Amino acid sequence: MFHSTLPVGASDLMRVSDFRRYLKQQQADRAEAGGTRLSSLSPSLMQDLLRFEREGQNHDLLEVMAAALRHGRNLLIHLGLGEHVIPLTVFAAERLAHSPLSAERLLATRLQALQVMQVEPAVLQAPGERSRAPLRDQVLYCPLGPLTWAMALRGARETLLPELSGQVAYRATPGADLSVLGLTGTSAAAVERLRREACTLREMATWPAFDRERATRMLNGIYLQSALIISRAHPAATNEFWRN
Repeated sequence: MFHSTLPVGASDLMRVSDFRRYLKQQQADRAEAGGTRLSSLSPSLMQDLLRFEREGQNHDLLEVMAAALRHGRNLLIHLGLGEHVIPLTVFAAERLAHSPLSAERLLATRLQALQVMQVEPAVLQAPGERSRAPLRDQVLYCPLGPLTWAMALRGARETLLPELSGQVAYRATPGADLSVLGLTGTSAAAVERLRREACTLREMATWPAFDRERATRMLNGIYLQSALIISRAHPAATNEFWRN
């Protein structure tokens, strides 16, 4: 179903080659001024993101989204896809996102091919009483939940986010409203089971229609909904040590 490499409407997006030239000039200007491309972010968020730069890694989209939500910061993330750049604004408190592409078009792209090219504070405002965005532009705002869920399930990352790894037991927050995700079938059943009992990744990988990768992606997705309880002291977590 999702075979499009280039999103519809890509002709209106900046090309990667042009954006890289812009970044090169921007980095040169900031280096001359004694800063970096992350220096305009809050200190705590900047340190969170710099963990991966120090390790010589490119920013992982899921890690950037998780950091924005964890720190409650609005971010503008420039995503490379093929020959074009998609600017994605994340509004952490409002749980909204904005892109020049509609949510439908963005979700129809190959999410596993998205690459983080630049992270900076958001320029746009979330829609509301103080928003100056024209009504025609407000249709480009969408709920963040379905987007982060799709990125977790269909994106490039196949491993747990750093905050979730280790000797851990997981539960889904019983009162969390996940109706916006439209869960059905084995996904819905897995979330309901996680609401009732704590489970390890190993246990989840044995559930019907699950394996380790699908369990990992689901845990990342639930975490990005702020609906995952992580316990390192639960018996299910401590017993996992003896089974390894």
